Amino acid sequence: MSTSDRDVVVTGLGATTPLGGDVASTWEALLAGRSGVSRLTDDWAKDFPAQLVAALASDPASQIDRVRARRLDRSQQVAVIAAEEAWAHSGAADAGVASERIAVVFGTGIGGALTLLGQDDVLEEKGPKRVSPFTIPMLMPNGPAAAVGLAVGARGGVHAPVSACASGAEAIRWGLDLLRFDRADVVIVGGTEACVHPLPMAGFAAMRAMSTRNDEPERASRPFDKGRDGFVLGEGAAALVLERAGSAAARGARVHARLAGAGATADGYDLVAPHPEGEGAARAIGAALRDAGLSPTDIGHVNAHATSTPVGDTAEAAAIRSAVGEHAMVSATKSQTGHLLGAAGALESVFTILALREQVVPATANLDDPDDDAAVQALDIVRREPRKASFDAAVNDSFGFGGHNIALVFTTA
Repeated sequence: MSTSDRDVVVTGLGATTPLGGDVASTWEALLAGRSGVSRLTDDWAKDFPAQLVAALASDPASQIDRVRARRLDRSQQVAVIAAEEAWAHSGAADAGVASERIAVVFGTGIGGALTLLGQDDVLEEKGPKRVSPFTIPMLMPNGPAAAVGLAVGARGGVHAPVSACASGAEAIRWGLDLLRFDRADVVIVGGTEACVHPLPMAGFAAMRAMSTRNDEPERASRPFDKGRDGFVLGEGAAALVLERAGSAAARGARVHARLAGAGATADGYDLVAPHPEGEGAARAIGAALRDAGLSPTDIGHVNAHATSTPVGDTAEAAAIRSAVGEHAMVSATKSQTGHLLGAAGALESVFTILALREQVVPATANLDDPDDDAAVQALDIVRREPRKASFDAAVNDSFGFGGHNIALVFTTA
């Protein structure tokens, strides 16, 4: 395969998020500074220390047909919605690609938690004969990828990376490799998560990972801010359609960006805490830059993972400063979307691509008083208003429990 044939481009985008039911409404809300965070009103949440979520803006059961919705976990429903939008957006369905050459890579951090926990309640309350026959395919973590594969008729392989909050980004990296090694001609990649439930909420709260700023929902997620106290749990999905540049050009497809490189590392430091100096994260960014054939000075924008945890944000700031430098414009979009766990890297890749395409960098909400940490102070974090700028390359980085680090480099088409 020639060097030019190894160029991989993005021809389709899809999403359903706390900000909107599709890509256009989500992007519009992001640039307008709207928040997807609200306070839970369920009875079970009233005694919880953390009562905030970033719930979906659109009910997924209303976006797909009733029969299919009943047979899919919520995480699978949103995966299918995002993937079908990206697939239709790409025009690949009309390109005559053989189904054996269409692949899917769709990640999740937790998978069908709502089905697992809900059917356990059915078992305890009504007995084994009342448990749904769809329980296993609805709870399995490869279920979203399988559902997407069925939705688009993919027979070239269906894969499901599970690497906590790096899952969506790892799916994109995996799709890049499938195309580069000529194992597929078109790959639908992305991530999904839907686990707003008492048990995950209680578990994250027990780790002191979640914000307890319950009286100020829209101001609770505050990446890099001195007053940050944890993330807000979000739900949703995002998807991209990837293909080789030559194939996209041959069919006249609109290209939104080029996926120029990817890097993956492991911290080897702690199961949940990042390396305090972001060493593994910096290596992932460096590997992605080398893969893309770019230098740090080429990067104009970084969409940061920035979950709003005290230790995570400073470690990431150190990594960005080390691997990219202090010149790049940094955005932390979880300030508006909350943390979508396994879908975060996919959604933030969509934001990175749109920032490149539209030449506008989203602002970081709620950053009123930047942390005193030297790396945070050194970075050019976009605040208050989106910033119009001219740049040709951007990085999206994602990290997950277990020490997973993924960095992706996108360039203009």
